[in-house]
Amino acid sequence: MTLAHSLAFLREADKLKSVLRRTRVSFDHERRENDAEHSWHLALMAMVLREYAPPNLDLLAVVRMVLVHDLVEIDAGDTFLYDDDPTKDEREARAADRLFGLLEEPLRSELRGAWEAFEARRTPEARFARALDRFQPMMQNFYTEGASWRAHGITAAQVRAKNGPIIREGAPELWAYAETLLADAVGRGWLAEQ
Repeated sequence: MTLAHSLAFLREADKLKSVLRRTRVSFDHERRENDAEHSWHLALMAMVLREYAPPNLDLLAVVRMVLVHDLVEIDAGDTFLYDDDPTKDEREARAADRLFGLLEEPLRSELRGAWEAFEARRTPEARFARALDRFQPMMQNFYTEGASWRAHGITAAQVRAKNGPIIREGAPELWAYAETLLADAVGRGWLAEQ
């Protein structure tokens, strides 16, 4: 792989810092998190919370997945979890073609494969990575007193429906904890039940 190709990809990946998510950062209830911050936080969570992962997990595979999982949003944009967007998969596949296409083999296949594995959730590593991806914004919402939930009229029932199956599949103990966060948020008035 040439240095020029590597640097072109890294320069493009830097644009992830400008893709804003709906979730607020825990230390500033007004500032929205960007995708690069989210990906970094997931990588750190993978290392810190690995005891809640399935046994014999390939931690490097999880970190690789969470670091590249949102790169496609540079082109496709961030799709809010609670919005139904039938064009999301097609937009993200086109973005993956372009962005990973900046790399030469074998790295192109390695990183594209990590993104595809994350999306497919067929391995324990992918299921754990996806669980972290869903758990992190719930945690951020709790720490910001439900800022994003309240701003978008999200209910506890919606949070359970969108996140419960994914988190439970990849990290059941994290889902049990997430349920306590949801109950607490409802009790404090940060999240409506229905």
